[in-house]
Amino acid sequence: MNIPNTMPVQNPRTGEVDYYITPPTAQEVKDIATRLRANQVAWAAAPLEHRLSVLRKFADVVEKNRDAITKAESLDTGRWRISKEAPDGLAWSIRGWCDRAADILARAHLEGTSTIMPNVTYRTQLKPYPLLGVISPWNFPLMLSVIDAIPALIAGCAALIKPSEVTPRFVAPLMDCIAQVPELAGVLHYVVGGGETGQALIGNVDIVCFTGSVNTGRKVAEACARRFIPVFLELGGKDPVIVTENADIDKAATAVLRGSVFATGQICFSLERVYVQEKIHDKFVDLLVKKSEEIELNYPDVHKGHIGPFIFGKQAAVVDSQLDDAVAHGAKIRTGGKSQNLGGGLYMRPTVVTDVTHDMKLMTDETFGPVMPVMKYKTEAEAVKLANETEFGLSGAVIAGSEDEAMKLGQQIDAGGISLQDTILTTAILRDAEKTSFNFSGLGGSRMGPASILRFLRKKALMTQKGDLTAMKSLTELPAA
Repeated sequence: MNIPNTMPVQNPRTGEVDYYITPPTAQEVKDIATRLRANQVAWAAAPLEHRLSVLRKFADVVEKNRDAITKAESLDTGRWRISKEAPDGLAWSIRGWCDRAADILARAHLEGTSTIMPNVTYRTQLKPYPLLGVISPWNFPLMLSVIDAIPALIAGCAALIKPSEVTPRFVAPLMDCIAQVPELAGVLHYVVGGGETGQALIGNVDIVCFTGSVNTGRKVAEACARRFIPVFLELGGKDPVIVTENADIDKAATAVLRGSVFATGQICFSLERVYVQEKIHDKFVDLLVKKSEEIELNYPDVHKGHIGPFIFGKQAAVVDSQLDDAVAHGAKIRTGGKSQNLGGGLYMRPTVVTDVTHDMKLMTDETFGPVMPVMKYKTEAEAVKLANETEFGLSGAVIAGSEDEAMKLGQQIDAGGISLQDTILTTAILRDAEKTSFNFSGLGGSRMGPASILRFLRKKALMTQKGDLTAMKSLTELPAA
């Protein structure tokens, strides 16, 4: 059924179209942006504590409405447990940032006397960009739509968010929550739609945060460059893990499995390349296969099992193609295999692949599925070389016999976040440490640590001349050395 001026949305568990969205026109996006800009003036001028109190009210409302949000995101993603955790995760994130904000902003304000011209004093002013535009992906619909917006709102920006058209159901209950906090509703709004809506958003904002693929990220960056506005890109990954000869094989296999198949591997910092020292390779693979075969699909009961369907059906075809290419070039599938249609949804069991090389797409292209290609290495130098032999550089991991051994190797991997003695630890540093991406995995400052707030603030320096201008020989005179 075709409904005029709408976009169909497919259910990932049934494969059927059961939802429609109506994208706004370009003029409607412009009108929304204009309203947000007008309201942002008072929002930014208000004391920090006022903005924080409004956001804390929002956290309370989200928690009270968690069931509606969970139900909608579960329909979006085809999974239950992760969707159930999302509303509480949002409330937790808001409160955590609110607790840290005052200290972060206080430390960013500088004042003093010039070390070059002692008669000049200075102080800094932080001024927010009026309107942030966010374009977020389908793999974690709620959390990745707000991960940049919450720090920006704290900084004093307004925010206009376009989530993926693949997973838009959560927007309606979330907008209901926003409406219950009128002051927030004046500076935070969602629009639904595809590429045209994203283009309209970029044309009406002052700064952009994009999370998604490299190809689309490049287009977003080019559009922002034409407008001379800042852009922050969080893009794809092909994350490696190095398992050393001295590692605890049982713990390593558990960590690799979790890091590769969590959320069906549909996470930017999922492990997609496994390098194991040749002396323990066979034992490691055997154990990884055993543990993988104990994992259950999240079918037919959404409340049971470990691995849900592919959220975006086309992604299953991408992973299948990579497996076909690997096998054609000599790789062996030890367990799992290509996707299977169950009740209309596309599922894939944890898949362990051996005899892989860097001539295979499975080892070079982003997979975004629950696949673990395992490759032998002889020396630590070879392991590091293999880990860095990629156009990506989002994150990675090392599991070794000791923390010192893991640290030594981790410091040599060219990626922004390195997990040691475990995998996918990136979220642990959300409010604490900053990281940036290497190569094609991203662009711009860190979305983690203090920079997550500070990147939304333009920095001004106010300089005061304290000396007697009439006593100076020229306007450019500098003090004697």
